[in-house]
Amino acid sequence: MISTLIRHIGESIKSLKRNGWMSIASVSAVSITLILVGVFLGVIMNISSIAKQIEENVAIGVYVQVGTDSADLKKLEDNLKKIKHVDKIEFSSKDDELADLKKEFDSEAWSMFDGDANPLHDKFTLYADSPAETKEISAKVSKLDAVYEADYGGADSDKLFAVIDKVQLVGGIIAVLLLLVAMFLISNTIRITIMSRQREIEIMRLVGARNSFIRWPFLFEGGWIGLLGAIVPVALVTGVYRLIFSKFNGAFAGGGYSLINPNVFLPEIIIVMLAVGVVIGSLGSMLSMTRYLRK
Repeated sequence: MISTLIRHIGESIKSLKRNGWMSIASVSAVSITLILVGVFLGVIMNISSIAKQIEENVAIGVYVQVGTDSADLKKLEDNLKKIKHVDKIEFSSKDDELADLKKEFDSEAWSMFDGDANPLHDKFTLYADSPAETKEISAKVSKLDAVYEADYGGADSDKLFAVIDKVQLVGGIIAVLLLLVAMFLISNTIRITIMSRQREIEIMRLVGARNSFIRWPFLFEGGWIGLLGAIVPVALVTGVYRLIFSKFNGAFAGGGYSLINPNVFLPEIIIVMLAVGVVIGSLGSMLSMTRYLRK
């Protein structure tokens, strides 16, 4: 069994060398396809990552009614903690809010509102354990005593969540379609290779070789083609992504967001591209052989 497997692997490597130009054509088809797959996956993964960061930054601002004493304030905080799906609560007094305004606008004009003249509200900031729960939590908070207003962005945040969901759904559908197209292209390229070796296959069948014996070397050959075809896309995506990250991540960081770190992104994308190359190369070869061996 092992010796037969080794023989099939050896035959597949010899076949690659014998059919040099057709092998190069197949490897090129895999490379072009995987470059598209790699670029698209990189874009979709970063869009999803930034979308998740945006979702996580959506918070509910709970403004406390003016004149609420410390006992009622403590009671309100306890009630907020009891609400399901509330992950974290932060408190900011109206004096803290005024200090933030002074710092943000760097103006002494706000000093006229110091002390009792401060028109701002004490504020609780709530973070949901799931962005989808934000709207429901806001509705529950609005009904509590001592709450002046609960705001999470309203319609704008709802639109944002809807857009994010659509982007992720469409991205997933396109990724699947792209992989199917890749398999179709590679299958047809490998099929041409197999057709060019029709006489070799017919001789093997004439001497009594079973279909499984004929199929295995081609299956391994498809795997080698997929693996070799993934090398250039992996190198290209690695270099280009590092360049893009170094040049553009600073702009995203200014807004409080970040592209996926290359040390996290690249190992994942490299493994995916190598695996996709081998799998679709092998499957493409197997599908082509199955069609031919049925004749």
